[in-house]
Amino acid sequence: MEPGNMNIAKIIIVTSLTSVIIVLGLAYIGRDFLVGYVDSQRAVPTQEQTMQQTANEQVVATIEKVNPAVVSVVITKDVPVYEQYYESYDPWGIFGGFSIPRVRENGTEEREVGGGSGFIVSNDGLIVTNRHVVEDENARYSVLLNDGTSYKVAVLARDAQLDIAILKIDEPLESALTFVTFGDSESLKLGETVVAIGNALAEFRNSVSVGVISGLSRSIVASDGMGHSEQLDQVIQTDAAINPGNSGGPLLNLAGEVIGVNVATSRGADNIGFALPAHVVKGVVESVKEYGEIVRPFLGVRYAMVTKRIVELNELTIDYGALVISGETKEELAVMPGSPADKVGITENDIILSIDGEELREKDLATVLRSKTVGQEIILKVLQAGEEKEIRVKLEKASN
Repeated sequence: MEPGNMNIAKIIIVTSLTSVIIVLGLAYIGRDFLVGYVDSQRAVPTQEQTMQQTANEQVVATIEKVNPAVVSVVITKDVPVYEQYYESYDPWGIFGGFSIPRVRENGTEEREVGGGSGFIVSNDGLIVTNRHVVEDENARYSVLLNDGTSYKVAVLARDAQLDIAILKIDEPLESALTFVTFGDSESLKLGETVVAIGNALAEFRNSVSVGVISGLSRSIVASDGMGHSEQLDQVIQTDAAINPGNSGGPLLNLAGEVIGVNVATSRGADNIGFALPAHVVKGVVESVKEYGEIVRPFLGVRYAMVTKRIVELNELTIDYGALVISGETKEELAVMPGSPADKVGITENDIILSIDGEELREKDLATVLRSKTVGQEIILKVLQAGEEKEIRVKLEKASN
């Protein structure tokens, strides 16, 4: 190799070695910083991970707080016991006959025939459930607490208008009970996280499902599968799984407050359940506490909600509200004599437009009145003889 080429080769080798030494030196110097940076990236979760962890912790805290107040409702009943026996049969009396198997009733025995869910609303054992869970007046009912304690209960009231019933433990309590409180169901927003707890399939106690509010102010026709159905208005729709047996259990916000009572599922659709709003159920509970029964605030009018057809037939100047009208018979008066409505001068053909500023468009008169209380003074906006008036009226207790 020529001397010039040898010098170039030496320069390349020296330069390469120098570069390697520099790189290794820098790596040695920065090793602590590099290790620390990697560790810090592992230790610090992302904002999304932090939010998810916080949400999970809230759900767990909600469940731990409310679980002791959720009960399984057990339905028992005396059912016939049947036994098989053999009856001799010899129609001709020459062949010795033969035996025919028969079945006959031999007394009764108590059996568990169904179940549902409920939740405790007072430390002395007042419980909310669905009316259809305790519909059978010939059955006996008990509740099973989350810790396995069982108590017999009496049915204090079955609501004729809503699928709600109030139970009361009628045995001495071992200790004061954990109970839940009602939250604000009138300010709910789509997408809010909710938790449903109940006795799924009447077998799996205190089963939990989590979802969101997916609809508000729904109107549905609920059926018990036995030919009975009823219209439920202003219910909450959720995608939290509400399985058979969850009926009567609470729908909760993340503060652990009851915002609804699980009542129905949509047949033929996945993850669509419905709950009665808490503000309506709360009124039922307070009524039973005060009067020992479910009472309704009473206005005293017969009405039909204004529709396009009613507007056309009656040539009305307004397209919403509750039209005060009489029934088909002379006994079905438009305004009951001596009623709160009668006392303030409401008459037939008046149109009640709003109650306490809430226009009667999406909700009908009865639905709005259900949210009021006996003795409460409300303000009605009424279209009377072509003139809008504001009328104050004090609601009274409906007679049973």
